[in-house]
Amino acid sequence: MKIVVCPLSRVREQVAAHAPERVVSLLDPDFAFPDLGSAFRGRHLRLQLHDVHECEPGQVAPSAAHIDQLLAFIRSWRRSSPLLIHCRAGIGRSTAAAFIAACVHQPRIDELAIALDLRRASPLARPNQVLIRLADAALARDGRMVKAIEDTGRCLRWHGVDENVPFEIPA
Repeated sequence: MKIVVCPLSRVREQVAAHAPERVVSLLDPDFAFPDLGSAFRGRHLRLQLHDVHECEPGQVAPSAAHIDQLLAFIRSWRRSSPLLIHCRAGIGRSTAAAFIAACVHQPRIDELAIALDLRRASPLARPNQVLIRLADAALARDGRMVKAIEDTGRCLRWHGVDENVPFEIPA
């Protein structure tokens, strides 16, 4: 099965194209979540957090509570159809959540191999480091998830784009 990642602007299109089993939204607290209708009641996780690496006043940084909710939701995915994950741009929070989901559902696959799949699928991906670090700790991966993302993202320049294009990785 696959994980589909996209920006907020492409969520409805991706829901129509992939008929996902579950949807994860990671948006700033002042953004409105997409209304996906009653069909997604109980199948749409909405997390309010900023795409930050250090918390500034007035911002909501990723937390262990966010990771606990994300992991519980991901683990309940039966993989009967895709998992759709989005954030505002489809670059930071959503790519981190997709990497986390792939690691959860592929426990025998090396984290570096999963990170390389992510990088091949999306050269623009810049997974949120705090989400990765928190998930690595929660999953007792001993820093392997953090290292995999660091190793596949070293020396990447920021591409000055507003949002990513939809992409898929295996789960």
